[in-house]
Amino acid sequence: MEYKILGNIGTILRTVDSLNIKQIIVSEDTADVYNPKVVRSTMGAIFRVKIIESEDLVKTVKELKKHKIKVYATDLNTNKKMYDIKEEKRVIIIGNEANGVSIKMLQNADERIKIPMIGKTESLNAAVATSIILYEMYRDELKNI
Repeated sequence: MEYKILGNIGTILRTVDSLNIKQIIVSEDTADVYNPKVVRSTMGAIFRVKIIESEDLVKTVKELKKHKIKVYATDLNTNKKMYDIKEEKRVIIIGNEANGVSIKMLQNADERIKIPMIGKTESLNAAVATSIILYEMYRDELKNI
């Protein structure tokens, strides 16, 4: 189980780097991003993405909102789809696979979004969900490469 969690953060860092996103924020209960398995799984992305470690994610989110950054949280219990994200300045909160985004974080988000699914699967792996959402957000830019 621990390796899977470590693999998720490594995959997320690679995805973020592939889209030229320059920084991510991780909470104190995120897997250790400097664990050798994580570093190896990032294939060098860890050296190109600034990792901000937040001791108090709620406080960090409130600070981001003061700077007019829209905060989205993933939530299975919403009707709003990821396609509705339009803001230039935005943050996406991805929860862990076991529990999703915490109630406290959901309450502090501006909007809740989900990945629509037509199959019977209820949810996706955190790294896969992150990749789908980010690539959809950058779809227009990616068309021009």
